[in-house]
Amino acid sequence: MARSSEPLVVGIDFGTLSGRAVVVRASDGKELGAATHAYPHAVMEATLSAGDGRRLGPDWALQNPDDYRAVLREAVPAALRDAGVDAADVVGIATDFTACTMVPVKADGTPLSELDEFANTPHAFVKLWKHHAAQPQADRITALAHERSEPWIVRYGGLISSEWEFAKGLQLFEEARDVYDAMDHWVEAADWIVWQLCGTYVRNACTAGYKGMYQDGQYPTADYLEALAPGFGGFVADKLDHTIGELGARAGGLTAEAAAWTGLREGIAVAVGNVDAHVTAPAAQATAPGQLVAIMGTSTCHVVNGADLRQVPGMCGVVDGGIIAGQWGYEAGQSGVGDILGWYVDNCVPGPYSDAAAAAGQSVHEYLTSLAEKQKVGEHGLVALDWHSGNRSVLVDHELSGVMIGQTLATKPEDQYRALVEATAFGTRTIVEAFTNAGVTITEFIAAGGLLRNPFLMQVYCDVLGMPLSVITSGQGPALGSAIHAAVAAGLYADVDAAGAAMGSRQKDAYTPNPSAVEAYNRLFALYTAVHDHFGRDHRDIMHSLRALRREAHNSSEETA
Repeated sequence: MARSSEPLVVGIDFGTLSGRAVVVRASDGKELGAATHAYPHAVMEATLSAGDGRRLGPDWALQNPDDYRAVLREAVPAALRDAGVDAADVVGIATDFTACTMVPVKADGTPLSELDEFANTPHAFVKLWKHHAAQPQADRITALAHERSEPWIVRYGGLISSEWEFAKGLQLFEEARDVYDAMDHWVEAADWIVWQLCGTYVRNACTAGYKGMYQDGQYPTADYLEALAPGFGGFVADKLDHTIGELGARAGGLTAEAAAWTGLREGIAVAVGNVDAHVTAPAAQATAPGQLVAIMGTSTCHVVNGADLRQVPGMCGVVDGGIIAGQWGYEAGQSGVGDILGWYVDNCVPGPYSDAAAAAGQSVHEYLTSLAEKQKVGEHGLVALDWHSGNRSVLVDHELSGVMIGQTLATKPEDQYRALVEATAFGTRTIVEAFTNAGVTITEFIAAGGLLRNPFLMQVYCDVLGMPLSVITSGQGPALGSAIHAAVAAGLYADVDAAGAAMGSRQKDAYTPNPSAVEAYNRLFALYTAVHDHFGRDHRDIMHSLRALRREAHNSSEETA
């Protein structure tokens, strides 16, 4: 095992299905070793597999918190072995998480799902970011905020998401009061995992601002919350409020228990928690105003810094210092991207296509891509909406659902696959235009995440946006971003900006637009926008009614079971 002449740091990215650890040299960001650990229970959407297997309701998405600890026990030691370094050279560790992912815990940090009395209670488990069953609560939060002219509502584009802390907390309060009453803290998983590492609960400024409606030093008032639901007025004071740590700051030192899990030295710096998208910005050297970073994977999150405060309709939020100190950090996103393509491959591709892919030595994704990329823009005659997981931006409505228009008896799987790829690109263009129309200038589009592995998809995005695309050079963008924050927490850099300049990297203008494709996509995007506004604005009741019928059928089958 080699000793390093320079300090090392570890970054851990907790994704939707797995956690990834990377060992990084702090001087230049060189990634020396990495490892991934898949969550044993994955995402519990149909049944409570970590409990008694009971059926879950529509739009639920839960996880088992011990799966996160398993990443510390498995991925970190494996990454150290892969790097071939001495753990004694690691001086700091940092983490990032999908958000908003919430854990109900006792005062000592014990998740309620790990208590015998709640071991089979769905509401006691982690509510993953894609848990969308709190949409009715989100709608009421939004409506009351506008009715009372609450000042914070404009910071979230006028709409509050079902994915966020207050909507999920209100759902817990109204549907499982025993769990709510037993809970001492309603904690972001981003902060809970840091608590597991250093023994100290520190609430990070990023999720507090974007997901917890914390603006200008305060949350929504107790008076507002009581008007929302009698008895809910104490939610902030009793369950949510806690010391807030700045991004890149030291939350504490690694405990003896966590040192044993990870194989690292007790006492090394543990950074304040953060969100996967936001930590990626310095890893892509994208901290200047106007540099938009799109972290493209299961879902896509779009983050960009701005020098001025603007109101962007349908954005996820704008937070002072939410990405980098001294700038306004803007966030938007799409709830489904890679998830949509994965759903299509898993459920809609006929057997002969799977056989042909296997014969060609390709995955089904690769095979469909090879067919789709041969088409001209518009050749399939289709336009789709990317709402299979609802719409995060700019409509902020998780009662919306997917649509594909233009299918005929001649439509083939590669046509549909390409239409879905294009739909996700159109969704991104809708977000970019919402920013620019509101006065937030976008000077560069930088892509990161797992979907970078598909050059066809990236070129579609480039042509749809009509602008060059830069790409992060690291295959572990969020984990590298966390490592950058670890270096700051360990005192190796003055701030995240300086650490990102030294440790991050990107390939500028890796993709350039094809003028003829740009012109064709402008025409197709106009059709997308017309369908987007028809189903998402003018006649959204159609999809809402379908969701209501689905819930009624589910509840009816539960009663007769």
